[in-house]
Amino acid sequence: MMAVQWGTGQVLWSMLWFYIFFLWIWLVISVFVDIMRNPQLNGGGRALWALLVIFIPFFGVFMYLIVNGASTHERQGSAVKP
Repeated sequence: MMAVQWGTGQVLWSMLWFYIFFLWIWLVISVFVDIMRNPQLNGGGRALWALLVIFIPFFGVFMYLIVNGASTHERQGSAVKP
């Protein structure tokens, strides 16, 4: 019955928003993992970045990626190697 009430455009629009939400959650988790993996940050720096990402998510994630974007890629590649 629900499929009859929703048009194709509404289903596609909902799928798009779900996909964007899933990508955002993935990005936030990836940033948290990178914050904890970063050897250049001490405990206070990690706490500040984590609090920034928790309380001001968009600003915190994008600022972290701007400041530490290049080294994030290096840490991610080194974690995959056996």
